[in-house]
Amino acid sequence: MPKSLVIIPTYNEIENIEAIIQAVLAQPSLFNILVVDDNSPDGTAEAVLNLKNEFPNRIFLEQRTEKSGLGTAYIHGFKWALARDYEFIFEMDADFSHNPKDLEFLLEACYHKGADLAIGSRYVKGITVVNWPLNRILLSYGASKYVKLITGMDVNDSTAGFICYKRHVLETINLDKIHFVGYAFQIEMKFKAYLKKFTILEIPVIFKDRVKGISKMSGSIIYEAIFGVVSMKLKSLFQK
Repeated sequence: MPKSLVIIPTYNEIENIEAIIQAVLAQPSLFNILVVDDNSPDGTAEAVLNLKNEFPNRIFLEQRTEKSGLGTAYIHGFKWALARDYEFIFEMDADFSHNPKDLEFLLEACYHKGADLAIGSRYVKGITVVNWPLNRILLSYGASKYVKLITGMDVNDSTAGFICYKRHVLETINLDKIHFVGYAFQIEMKFKAYLKKFTILEIPVIFKDRVKGISKMSGSIIYEAIFGVVSMKLKSLFQK
């Protein structure tokens, strides 16, 4: 089996980080983990380092000096993975909203079913979200419908952050020209893959709201997504 890396960006995830790492390592497939921590003041990085001593060849930590946004954390992780021999590269949250057991289904989609990019989707089979308030469900679901309409992508959950990339997708996309850092980062990465005609598969997952810790969602992140999509689409038309 080619090597797989799960990238987990963190900021103040001390309540979740040890448990999520242990859950990922417990899966049948051999997933290595890279935590990209944005100088969490709560000791998240120290907790990762303690576990790294126990699993030195499977847990890795990149510490950044400040909180710089989800998108830049993933770009940092992508470049780290591409500098090494990882064939399957995953995005995953630290807060258990993504079930570690579903990593196996995303891997299967890319390894056996011909996907270049596999998305853990909340909206490919109805709405499979647990413990979210109705207004947040409507916002997220509506945003995905809006993105689908504007971009033309046949993707039902464009804002999903539970993803498996084949290596060559990330090698083909110019990561230095990814503009968005928040909510819209997920949309932009999928759109870039769509423009390059990579095969995108959505795998149904059940998404659960975090139980511990504080959500990083903000109004500015949503604003970036809503207005950034139109700009992104227009730029793609002029670049043809």
